[in-house]
Amino acid sequence: VQLQASGGGLVQPGDSLRLACAASGRPSNTYAVGWFRQAPRKERQFIAAISSTDSTYYADSTKGRFTISRDNAQSTVCLQTNSLKPEDTAIYYCAATRKTSWYHITRGNVNDYDYWGQGTLVTVPA
Repeated sequence: VQLQASGGGLVQPGDSLRLACAASGRPSNTYAVGWFRQAPRKERQFIAAISSTDSTYYADSTKGRFTISRDNAQSTVCLQTNSLKPEDTAIYYCAATRKTSWYHITRGNVNDYDYWGQGTLVTVPA
């Protein structure tokens, strides 16, 4: 599975961005996909995940502002980010996992994910 994240940019507080994760190599509805982010000098943080059957899960830090969705026709998983804040500034990564356990998909451990995209930068200045 090859993943490519896109859609990042420089936005103002309160703005929205739609990040996309384009997948190739296997049908996108055969594996779970997660979004993570990494701010400068911080560890990679789990944001949200979507299962192969489109169940979704969100970390508390972004629940209510971010929405994950899948477009099987486009083999793309999107992350809609709303009401962006300066603390959302980070490189955003999408990742895919061969695991089928909902526990492993949602616990937020980077080691549970097997394939990673290159990341897309989101900057929200204070």
